[in-house]
Amino acid sequence: MSDPTVRRRRLGAELKRLREDAGLKLDDVQERTTLNVPKVSRIETARIGVKPADLDALLDLYGVDDVAKRAVLHSLAREGARRGWWQTYRDSISPAYADLISLEAEAKSFRSFQTTLIPGLLQTAAYARATIEAIGMTSTAESVNALVQVRQARQAVLTRPEPLELWAIIHEAALRPQIPGPHVMREQLQRLLDQTDLPHVSIQVLPLTASPHPGLAGPFSVIGFPETSDLDVALLESMTSTLYVEDPAEVALYGSAFERLRAAALPFDASADLIARTKDNIK
Repeated sequence: MSDPTVRRRRLGAELKRLREDAGLKLDDVQERTTLNVPKVSRIETARIGVKPADLDALLDLYGVDDVAKRAVLHSLAREGARRGWWQTYRDSISPAYADLISLEAEAKSFRSFQTTLIPGLLQTAAYARATIEAIGMTSTAESVNALVQVRQARQAVLTRPEPLELWAIIHEAALRPQIPGPHVMREQLQRLLDQTDLPHVSIQVLPLTASPHPGLAGPFSVIGFPETSDLDVALLESMTSTLYVEDPAEVALYGSAFERLRAAALPFDASADLIARTKDNIK
């Protein structure tokens, strides 16, 4: 059996929370619906999906009357096993990366704080190739090519009819790496400047002179979804793993951290000026 997607895990976690908020045990659900304890448990732990009729039965039992909330949960159930364009690259990308792409495809907003890299949704192909090769170390040319293609394809969420709202806070250090070929970094910084013209893209730079801030703990992203914040997800990435934080209270902490970073970062115009000066100073 394949690993559950983030969507299925989000649905299972939310159904468990709703059951517990209703003061019901698994045995209570079995007594009051046609679903038995093992099945409900497997749904909550994302080991299996849930049929629309069964989902309605659970939501009725848990007293979920909000039409928008029910629609979101049905969407999660329906899309939990959906195959997207990224499945073409399943031999080149990890399940966690596939989860990220599927979440971006459904999300309304994406708030990203990066310390050493330009966010993937804003990367040029040349910059993406240079950083993928550096981080992958032992990656083959074929796998690097595939990952560059995936990173470029992901950016379609910024040009779709209802585009993703992207707010990126980038540490000044990420603007200054000595990537081979000065034209690569100049092109990348120009891409940032060009993207700021889009009404749904906001870019701020956190200066080297900033006082201590929550971002000292490392980069993170918060992915927001339509209708309800209960299903928002925080994302933490490292060289060898990707962690999705799904507990609403913990996600809210990352949201608060992002707000503090937003206040500490340079205003939009000053950020654009710094990016432009940095680009012009690349020799």
